[in-house]
Amino acid sequence: MRQIQKTGILLALGTATISGFSIFIGKIAVTSVKNPVVFTTLKNSIVAILLVGVLVLWKKLPELKSISRSDWIKLILIGIVGGSVPFILFFTGLTLTNAVSAGFIHKMLFVWVALLAIPFLKERLSWIQGAAILLLVGGNIATLGAHSFQFGKGELLILLATIFWAVENIIAKKALANLSSTVVAGARMMFGSIILLGVVALQGNLGLVAGLSGTQWLWTLIPSVLLLGYVLTWYAALKRAPATIVASLLVPASLITNLLSLAFQGSAMTAAQYAGGGLFIIAVGLLVWQGMKQHHQTYATGQNHTS
Repeated sequence: MRQIQKTGILLALGTATISGFSIFIGKIAVTSVKNPVVFTTLKNSIVAILLVGVLVLWKKLPELKSISRSDWIKLILIGIVGGSVPFILFFTGLTLTNAVSAGFIHKMLFVWVALLAIPFLKERLSWIQGAAILLLVGGNIATLGAHSFQFGKGELLILLATIFWAVENIIAKKALANLSSTVVAGARMMFGSIILLGVVALQGNLGLVAGLSGTQWLWTLIPSVLLLGYVLTWYAALKRAPATIVASLLVPASLITNLLSLAFQGSAMTAAQYAGGGLFIIAVGLLVWQGMKQHHQTYATGQNHTS
């Protein structure tokens, strides 16, 4: 059990790295494609197709035959709450704000997950986790640095998307008790993509897909690859470790987004941003140590359902 949770923590840190690059590149990509709904629909559909290939390659298709009605409902909900609505909100919001502000709001996901995981998943926060959460909040604020932050329509949409994703984490954690992380990830992207395609069709924007240039397709493919890595590592981590720890370990991604933004702007890090990075390191260290201590807790990890 200890080794399983350790793997979950390492996977969560991998997700954070991918996420840090993803938000920065996503800002460039959605600006290039111009229509945020078309962009996220194409991106998610590409990932859904790739995940079908992964399910075939990893011989997970037989698992679909044994899924209960209750778990199918959870998978459909994950597609709605996690794989469609929040993507529209997030990337629409991203066109109205910048990558740093978006990363800051999105990386506060762990606060919402913690608030939901305590009553619905019966997870407990130790004083160490509580301290780490406070350090992460402080670090996230510090990494924002001198960047001006105003809460407008774009920020509101990203906040709503983040809350949707927090709810998805709770549903996914319950579904992962019986299902493999690969199947849950595939369902999220497949059901989500179907809904997104319906939205694009209702908006009469299907014709925009045929008119995309080679450059626009490239800026769609790059985030798609990052999203594929994100969902595979995220759900695998969520299956193996508590939702509060996994969500908290995602926070340092905002530091990566900030560093990339500063590098492309030719700016240097401020003292506050260095301090924020230090707080992240301390918080992550505490969470990793706490996670290793919790090996006595049980999490669904059946050999037939691991990714």
